[in-house]
Amino acid sequence: MAIEINKCRNEDLVVLQKISCETFTETFKDQNSPENMNAYLERAFNFKQLEKELSQISSQFFFVYFNNKVAGYLKVNINDAQSEEMGEESLEVERIYIKEQFQKHGLGKYLLNKAIETARECKKKKIWLGVWEKNENAIAFYKKMGFVQTGAHSFYMGDEEQIDFIMTKTII
Repeated sequence: MAIEINKCRNEDLVVLQKISCETFTETFKDQNSPENMNAYLERAFNFKQLEKELSQISSQFFFVYFNNKVAGYLKVNINDAQSEEMGEESLEVERIYIKEQFQKHGLGKYLLNKAIETARECKKKKIWLGVWEKNENAIAFYKKMGFVQTGAHSFYMGDEEQIDFIMTKTII
């Protein structure tokens, strides 16, 4: 079992778009209407949007590889790139997804540890993320990794308002 994490580059944009749409669809298609899913995918993962996010200096994307295959990805934000005002001491995990076929191999833990390592490199004291209140598996995983719920915010899937729990972990 070979696991590797690499930073995404501009030339990875097509792969990033493919895995973003694939993992988001796998994760949420059964709980959302096709119309809302398509609206979100078109807004969040269109080529221009991902290109803009990838070039943002305060954001980083990473791919995780399992046996030389792209198995998932991570997006982290600091400073003004954070989707909520959480302060200068915080790093946001905006996206962390593993393809279904690669789940249950500890890859999410690898990516979360990469986020923590990145936070430390950036001299951040807290790491936070938003997770859909109905995503019980993810919530349990984050709790196991030391995150606690510290708030909530709205997330729009197409025209439907959903609630994300904000979960935070203090790092040393």
